[in-house]
Amino acid sequence: MKQMQLREAKAKLSEAVDTVLAGEPVTITRHGTPVAMIVSIEEGRKLHSEAPRRSVVDVLLEYPGGLDLERDHTPPREIDL
Repeated sequence: MKQMQLREAKAKLSEAVDTVLAGEPVTITRHGTPVAMIVSIEEGRKLHSEAPRRSVVDVLLEYPGGLDLERDHTPPREIDL
């Protein structure tokens, strides 16, 4: 795996992309600490799906026990202020 300093990666982005296209990921470091990685689009899609995210409503509607979403129509209790 190839490593590049951030400064070098900015200056030689085309070289980094060519390395990735050749099948080798590129790790980018800042002050010697790895902070990012350039990988092929196929590898990136494996790691981060582009599938649409489900809403909370969709998740609740798929709940196997079902949900009782009926509103309680009983009158409110009396309170003394």
